[in-house]
Amino acid sequence: MTAQPMTTTAQIRRAGIQDSATVRELLLELAEHEHTAHAVHASVDDWARMLADPAVVVLVAHIDGRPVGYVSGVRQLNLWMGHDILAMDDLYVRAEARDRGIGGELMAALAEHAGRDQLLVTWGVREDNEAGHRFYRRLGATLRTKVVAAWQPAAYAGYVRDRGRE
Repeated sequence: MTAQPMTTTAQIRRAGIQDSATVRELLLELAEHEHTAHAVHASVDDWARMLADPAVVVLVAHIDGRPVGYVSGVRQLNLWMGHDILAMDDLYVRAEARDRGIGGELMAALAEHAGRDQLLVTWGVREDNEAGHRFYRRLGATLRTKVVAAWQPAAYAGYVRDRGRE
């Protein structure tokens, strides 16, 4: 018999500019967990600016006043659909708060937020994150494989420069 995860009700609220340091701290923890901390360049001031933008959605879960996780995303126009979607960026729960239902609570809060305008929610998940795949399937999400391309400014500047020489 497998043990059922203990559910803990967290207080979830939308982050404001006053939460910029907390959100950055949680983001850095996630990045360290994924061995990608080198990719985090957004400062606390950057987070204050981003959290002031109504398109940026960050919901933070608290237990006993302590932040234990967050979900983040950006409302953006989808050109194929002709209307906005919510592009989820991160879902993170601190190690000591995992297996308590908090990830599901955060996703439910995100769904409630997106549901106000019937927004499609999209996100990426690493191909090797099997636990994440199982979790998202339990939510009813559809998973499909897609390669993500990134074009760094130095690379596309070089491409444009080299094309000018042809």
